[in-house]
Amino acid sequence: MTAPLRVLLVDDEAPARARLKRLLLAHPEVQVIAEARDGAQALQLVEQQRPDALFLDVQMPDVDGLAVAASLPEPAPAIVFVSAFDHYALRAFDAAAIDYLLKPADAAHVARAVRRLHARPASPRAGARPPPAQLLIVERGRTRVIAVAAIQWLEAADNYVALHLAEPAGDNAPLMRRTLAALLADLGDGFVRTQRGAAVALAQVREVVPLGKGDAQVHLAGGAVVPCSRQHRIGLMQRLAERG
Repeated sequence: MTAPLRVLLVDDEAPARARLKRLLLAHPEVQVIAEARDGAQALQLVEQQRPDALFLDVQMPDVDGLAVAASLPEPAPAIVFVSAFDHYALRAFDAAAIDYLLKPADAAHVARAVRRLHARPASPRAGARPPPAQLLIVERGRTRVIAVAAIQWLEAADNYVALHLAEPAGDNAPLMRRTLAALLADLGDGFVRTQRGAAVALAQVREVVPLGKGDAQVHLAGGAVVPCSRQHRIGLMQRLAERG
């Protein structure tokens, strides 16, 4: 017997969640294990429940679905985006999600999403969707919201990524349970690798100082200095030139 598809619903509107839950429960192989009313609650439930898939509303107050999708721990559940956007706007999400649903959801499109979830080879992550403005980190039962614009550089730390922030005090290098490669794919072209285990926010770069043998140091706005290997220096300089 095939294991049930364990689903988490994420939407700030209770009627929308109730409608989607009713349509999903028409499929005996689907189990709605929990519901979240916002992004912070969604991240906490993902940590606790480990769902197979999220039906994730794109437009939510405070923290939107893009931030939730970019903050999911790995291995991440599959994503079905739900939105009031029209088909043209949703093209941006299509390549990075199993499926998408337009509100109000209907039985035929929910059935299509369930079929695609069952047929998925693996949970796709980012690619075509717009980069998030925020990231979420669950820390000791609370969810920390981090503005992407506040991130100066990223540092790989085993199965985590340290987010080095511009904040002058407190914990300015929180850990996110992601790989650096996957996080960079979510964040888009605002960040670039300087070496295998590090990447910088292009907007934070103030100077690139050459060293011997083609290596360099990247000086950031907040005073941090990040090493840059010869292999990544050319790419960094090209990206900086493109930004003007």
